[in-house]
Amino acid sequence: MENEIFKALADPSRRTLLDLLHASDGRTLNDLCAPLQMSRFGVMKHLNLLEEAGLITTRKVGREKLHYLNAVPIRQIYDRWVSKYAEPWAIELTSIKNELERETNMENKPRHVHRIAIKATPEQVWQALTDPAKTSKFWFNCSIRSIWEIGSPFELWNQEGKKQAEGIILAMDPPHKLVMSWNLLSHPNTAGESASRITWEIDTHAELHGVTLVTVVHDEFEQALNTAKVLENGLPIILSGMKTFLETGTTLAGS
Repeated sequence: MENEIFKALADPSRRTLLDLLHASDGRTLNDLCAPLQMSRFGVMKHLNLLEEAGLITTRKVGREKLHYLNAVPIRQIYDRWVSKYAEPWAIELTSIKNELERETNMENKPRHVHRIAIKATPEQVWQALTDPAKTSKFWFNCSIRSIWEIGSPFELWNQEGKKQAEGIILAMDPPHKLVMSWNLLSHPNTAGESASRITWEIDTHAELHGVTLVTVVHDEFEQALNTAKVLENGLPIILSGMKTFLETGTTLAGS
């Protein structure tokens, strides 16, 4: 997969498409064709290669097919080739996206979409999400607590005994879907914001045996923009850490 990622990044037109999605996520093919001096077919070909490399994801909303920058593979490249040569504090300074620029007039449009393939079963992924002993291995050393019923609360606690986040279980279909409201308490500029929403979609890979696709959608954060900025960078780290933990039993440095 790394070879596919580096090959996809080698083309300047594909890097331009990633830059366009960096600036404004969830764009249609027509939106992406406008800034590029190439045919619609050419742009589609580049988008397909980016999707095959996992660098973008797509979702259907009505009749539109929307394209999203998927920061998880970029985060994995960073973890593999950069972070082990850098000082630990560099992780805190690295940002996949520097600003939140998400102006849209499309209703019910998913705002942040991240996806990763994990060599594990959906049941193993579900357990990793809901078992406090396992979340502490990849969720910034935090353990999740809940009775896991629709309408019940959940809380995320760090090792120092401080609550970092809380919310309500809005919907669940084990081991395939989990929807939760999200209040981030660990940052001064997020603690007073309204709740946003996180949706976990866990699906067996259609072609690869023993592989599960995990997609995380963060939306409904119009009144929680500071939370959105934190999760935009944090969710790729969590997903990368989950993959490392489930596939190797080890943890990412700093996770």
